[in-house]
Amino acid sequence: MASLQEQLLKAGLTTRQKTRQANADKRKKNKQKRSGVDHGASLQEQVKQDLVKSKAEKVAKDSALNDVKKQEVATKEQLLRIKQILEHHQLTGVSGESEYNYTFNNKVKKLSLNTITHKALVNGRLALCGLNEVTYLVTSETAAKVAELDHTMVLVQNDKLATAETDEDDPYADYQIPDDLMW
Repeated sequence: MASLQEQLLKAGLTTRQKTRQANADKRKKNKQKRSGVDHGASLQEQVKQDLVKSKAEKVAKDSALNDVKKQEVATKEQLLRIKQILEHHQLTGVSGESEYNYTFNNKVKKLSLNTITHKALVNGRLALCGLNEVTYLVTSETAAKVAELDHTMVLVQNDKLATAETDEDDPYADYQIPDDLMW
């Protein structure tokens, strides 16, 4: 018995070229079925999945970059606000012969102050703040505002001295430390 293709060829209903093409298409479909890959539909699905994945990655990357930029802008705004507060509220014209030692960026610095300002700084009514290698002498209230924004800017803020409490058993109670004693 002859195959259907041979019968159609003898009858003149098809040509050899068309039969070869049909056989080639049939072999390709069988091969695709055996390999488990349906190139038409799965290729489109793969492209769609890749597009969705790349869009999600792009959105995540853009979001991360925006967060970094927002953080940088917030940091700059905070530094500018601190600088504005310090420059506006700094005390000037307080230089004198008394020296006050403090540390700034792991270096010991000296500040020449008059005696009234020196006592106020020691007693906690004044404070020292530092920004960009510059030291600012400000009131303790201003230093508290700066500390709310960034506590590392406050270099020296002494506790306010309460009234001197004397211990009854203190053997040195009779020997008071003079106010003008410099260490």
